[in-house]
Amino acid sequence: MISPCLSVNQQGHLDISGCDTVDLARQYGTPLYVMSEDEVRRACRSYAASFQKYYGGNGRPIYASKAFSCKEIYRIVVSEGLDVEVVSGGELYTALQAGVPGKKLHFQGNNKSAGELRLAVENGVGDIVVDNLLELSMLQQAAKEHGVRAGISLRVKPGIDAHTHEFIRTGQVDSKFGLDLQNGEALEAVKQALAAENLELRGLHCHIGSQILEKEPFVHAAEVMLDFYGLLRRELGVTLKHLNLGGGFGIHYKEEDAAIPYEEYMEVVSAAVHRKCGELDLPQPFIYIEPGRSIVGEAGITLYTVGAIKEIPGVRNYVAIDGGMFDNPRYALYQADYTCLIANKADRPADYTATIAGKCCESGDLIQEHAPIQKPETGDILAVLSTGAYNYSMASNYNRNLKPPCVMVSQGSSRVIIKGETYEDLVRNDI
Repeated sequence: MISPCLSVNQQGHLDISGCDTVDLARQYGTPLYVMSEDEVRRACRSYAASFQKYYGGNGRPIYASKAFSCKEIYRIVVSEGLDVEVVSGGELYTALQAGVPGKKLHFQGNNKSAGELRLAVENGVGDIVVDNLLELSMLQQAAKEHGVRAGISLRVKPGIDAHTHEFIRTGQVDSKFGLDLQNGEALEAVKQALAAENLELRGLHCHIGSQILEKEPFVHAAEVMLDFYGLLRRELGVTLKHLNLGGGFGIHYKEEDAAIPYEEYMEVVSAAVHRKCGELDLPQPFIYIEPGRSIVGEAGITLYTVGAIKEIPGVRNYVAIDGGMFDNPRYALYQADYTCLIANKADRPADYTATIAGKCCESGDLIQEHAPIQKPETGDILAVLSTGAYNYSMASNYNRNLKPPCVMVSQGSSRVIIKGETYEDLVRNDI
């Protein structure tokens, strides 16, 4: 199995953290998101241990909650010592409602509204990551109105094109995110931030992309950013306190994925940080990284019930499920790979080739094409693995479909952490 929390039990069924997935489907219905608390906590602890090992504790992981945002996940990651990254007023509000202290929040995003900035200032968000010069001005005004000095970082584009899908590249020059190093925009932003009476510039931030399966881009990003730290020290006499190197660490969606253990990312990037700081005679800044997908991705699966099966000779076999692009749009967006299997036949060979079709009125509503699965029958439970990231968080009500519930499992027990929607929920805001 592609995740440590998954196994096949004595009944031949897929098991997640000691819970039989067939029983979960029976108890809670389908479609159903299932998250392993055990796997989430294991990943958090591994990241925390890596900071102790490679940075001597001079750093901290931040959970990038755009991957999966709800009250319970915030409570879990904070209990493991992580900070939390949010990218919207809604994520910020949810984290605050979950009891996350403002000082442990890092607020990002490329076009924050005046209202979102006020919400951040009012709640003492510890690190507001400024994306552009307009935002810098708006934040200065908000902090002045509240009579506080807001702690900020600046998001910088390091000019690195990570080898991943074009929709999830974020660090290249041609990006909607961040301040450009090459044309002097980032340096100008630093100068304006230092001059702002109600802002305290504490560090810089970069992010080069998502689902990256190579180490070299992260090393290069660290080197570029620290070169800029050196320039700021030489030209402006400024020594910034921290450096956020972002996230984007790839995971296993299929067995053949060349996902690098994040321990290896930490080792090579920390070596680059230590080396570069020595070369530039810089005190090592406090290092942040932002794992999101790599904390929750492999911890989650989605369960569906198989409906109609259409076998078109010489063409393909369509296996329809009771979910689709409304609960998992990633294949429709960028042909994301997944491992699929029949949960109640998990001990049998995957010798049937299927295109998993959703129930939305779109020909492109597919979860996976030409996927090897066990021979399906109507009523079987289909499991899609590694759906903990960017599934619930990207879900919609397209075709007026209901967003499924999410259950958390741990050591053989399960509990609902997000209720499934009802038809009444769909019309609640209609007038």
